[in-house]
Amino acid sequence: MYKSILVPVDLAEADLAAPAIAAAESFATASDGTVRLVYVRSLVPITYMEFVPADFDAGQQNEAEQQLAEIAAKVKLPSDRVSAKVLVGSVHGEVLAEADASGADLIVIGSHEPGMLAYVIGSNASTIVRRAKCSVLVVR
Repeated sequence: MYKSILVPVDLAEADLAAPAIAAAESFATASDGTVRLVYVRSLVPITYMEFVPADFDAGQQNEAEQQLAEIAAKVKLPSDRVSAKVLVGSVHGEVLAEADASGADLIVIGSHEPGMLAYVIGSNASTIVRRAKCSVLVVR
């Protein structure tokens, strides 16, 4: 079964992750596994950095870590089997890199009905499904 489960969470649409987190909890409970929640922050383009406060990036990181920790605290597993990490970069690239680095054997992604833009340029979920080295479950 799955021992190390990675769940990407979009803090802007945290409700979308709830079914994915529930599925990850079920798998982890059944196999005495762990769940790792990750959120990927976007990079602020360097050309905009002169227009934001000096502590903007650190503030965004701290806020994201706090929000993700609140979500992780609600996961119905012992606290030593739940972790959370905030990353910076492209969503699919960072999720795939974290899956490799953490030894995840399952990625559980919450998804919604894709819009036209996702059909044209693709979505993070579809890119993760295509490129992941481990199993991927997409939960709608």
